[in-house]
Amino acid sequence: MRLLVTWLINAAALFALPYLMQSVRVESFSTALVAALVLGLVNVLIRPILVLLTLPVTVLTLGLFIFVINGLLFWAVANFVGGFQVAGFWSAMGAAILYSLISWALSSLILK
Repeated sequence: MRLLVTWLINAAALFALPYLMQSVRVESFSTALVAALVLGLVNVLIRPILVLLTLPVTVLTLGLFIFVINGLLFWAVANFVGGFQVAGFWSAMGAAILYSLISWALSSLILK
């Protein structure tokens, strides 16, 4: 049940992004559900491999390169899922940070 609530929270955070950033577009809540699912799968399956492969750069930048990885994965999911669009790489970086903050805030309010 907790996994389902987390998925809905992430979809709601993704659905709220176009209201905060004009460079992000989500057509409907069902599109946000699909995009949140794909984003979760990408973060579980692909992100650890990328973090491991870019470990020297991440250490050199004191962990800031993780933001680049998150932005790239967010942008990749936006290019993969129909109805979910991000204008460019820098928009994806900002949207990934904002998405994380919204998701964290909603999770801390709902999942106590």
